[in-house]
Amino acid sequence: MDEKMLEKIRKQVEKEPYVRLFDIKLLELKPGSSTARMQIKDDHKNLHSTTHGGAIFSLVDVAFGSAANSYGITTVALNIEINYIRPSRPGDILTASASEVSRGKTVSTYNIIVKNQDDKIIASTQAIGFITGKKLPFLDKARDRQA
Repeated sequence: MDEKMLEKIRKQVEKEPYVRLFDIKLLELKPGSSTARMQIKDDHKNLHSTTHGGAIFSLVDVAFGSAANSYGITTVALNIEINYIRPSRPGDILTASASEVSRGKTVSTYNIIVKNQDDKIIASTQAIGFITGKKLPFLDKARDRQA
């Protein structure tokens, strides 16, 4: 796999405004897998003073999207199912690890596990992606020449 392409994808992911809003860091990106990390802040709390499920889902989505698009071909989510196992709280550091289960011509599946700094599972996720067959827009050299 082209390391330069993976680095371009990693940089592009970390430049996304939504990723920056949550201060999510992409720690590792390999073909079909990725690891993303986020520190939970007070702004991520729900009415129970635990981490809002939407914040955890955002971390999962970044890990899944990075892994699914790591081949340089646009892949979009068809379905993401998340199971919240235990709560986390502000100050926790959550790490989401996405790994490819299967990849066909048009559909791919991934397992994503979210753990805290104590290696306890916070959430377990299965995601299904649709592989469009088109290059990621920022990797399209013809498009880059026009810019």
